[in-house]
Amino acid sequence: MSASAKDRRSLFGHLALFTALYGGYGALSPFLPLFLEQRGLSAQEIAWLLAMAMLVRMAAGPLAGRIADRWGIVGPVFTLAAALTGVAASAHLAVAGFAGLFVVALAYAVFTAPLAPFADALALSASEGRRRFDYGWVRGAGSAAFILATSLAGMVVVTVGIRGAILLGAGLFIAAGFAAWTLPTQPIAEPARPAAGRGLMIVLANRRFGLVVLAASLILGAHALHDAFAMILWSRHGITPDVAGLLWAEAVASEIVVFLVAGPWILARLEPGRAIGLAALVGALRWGISAETVSLTVLMAIQCLHGLTFALLHLACLKEIGRCVPQNLTVTALTLYGPLGLGLSSALFTLASGPLFAAYGASGLWVMSGVSLAALPVAVLLARGERSRSGERVHR
Repeated sequence: MSASAKDRRSLFGHLALFTALYGGYGALSPFLPLFLEQRGLSAQEIAWLLAMAMLVRMAAGPLAGRIADRWGIVGPVFTLAAALTGVAASAHLAVAGFAGLFVVALAYAVFTAPLAPFADALALSASEGRRRFDYGWVRGAGSAAFILATSLAGMVVVTVGIRGAILLGAGLFIAAGFAAWTLPTQPIAEPARPAAGRGLMIVLANRRFGLVVLAASLILGAHALHDAFAMILWSRHGITPDVAGLLWAEAVASEIVVFLVAGPWILARLEPGRAIGLAALVGALRWGISAETVSLTVLMAIQCLHGLTFALLHLACLKEIGRCVPQNLTVTALTLYGPLGLGLSSALFTLASGPLFAAYGASGLWVMSGVSLAALPVAVLLARGERSRSGERVHR
C-alpha cells in the first residue's frame, strides 16, 4: 500500500472513530438524566448518581492510562473499553431502582473514562511526523457528530421513546471500538513523564495557577445544575425531546464557533484575565435568565452563550497556564487543572444541584448565577497581575 493510501486510510479511520465516539456521547449524555427521572429517581438521587460517576471517572481514567502506557496497548484498551461502554449503556434498560441504576452508572463511568483521552492519543500520534492529517479535523468531526447525534436522538425519543436514545448511543460506542480496532498499526509516542514531587509542589505554589483553577472551577461548576436537569426542566414545561436535542446541539455548535473563530479573535484583543472575567459575567447572565423563563425563543438565544461560558473560558485558562507555569511543568499543571480541579468541582456542584433543583426548580439557577459571578473578583486579580507584568516589561 502506498504512503498516500495509508495516510488516507489513517485519516478516514480516525474520522470514523471520532464520529462514532462523540456521536455516542451526543445520543446518550443529554438524555440520561431524563431517562433516570422516568425510571423513578428523585432529583437528589440523579445528582448523587451523576456526581459519583464523575468521581469514579476521575480515578479510572489515569489508571487505564497507566496500564495502556506500560504495555503499549492504547488501541486495544480503547477497543475493549468502547465495547464495554456500549454494553453498560444498554444495561441501563435492564435495571430499575436506584441501587441497580447506580451500579450500572458506575460501570458506564469506568468504561467511558479512557475513551476521550485515548482517542486524542491515537489521533495525535497518527497526525505527527509526515503530517498525515491535522488533529483539528478529526476533533471537529467529533463535535459535529455530537450535534447531529443529539438532534437525531431527540427525534428518536419522540418516535420510539427514551430507550431509542440509549440504544443509539450504545451502538455508536460499539462502532467506535470497531473503528479503533481497524486503524492502521501506529505506535504511540511515550508520553512525557510527570514532574517529580518537587515539580508538583512548584505548580501548587504558583499563585496565578491557583487563581486560574479557582475561577474555572466556579464558572464551569455553575454549569452543573443546567447539565444535570435542563432536559428534565424543559420536558416539564412542554418542550419535546426533539426540540430539546436541538437546543443542546445549538450550545455545542456555539462552542465550536468560539474554539475555531471567535475565541482566538477575542484573546488577540483581551488578556486571559479579562476573558475569564467576561466568561464569568456571561455565565451569571445566562443562568439568571434561565432561572426566570423557559420560553423557547429565549432559550434559543441564550444557548449561544455556551461558547463564551465554556469554550472561551477554556482557551483563556490554557493561555494563562502556558504563561504562568514553567514549560517543563505544563503536563503536571494540566493534570491538576483538569481532573483534580475542574472534575472535582463539577462533581461537587452536581451533588449540590440535586437538592437545589428539588427545592426550587428553575429558580435554583440563580444560585449558579451567583457562583459564576463569584469568579469575577478572581478574574480581576488575574487581570491586575497582567497589568503589573506589562508595566515591568515596559520599564525594562
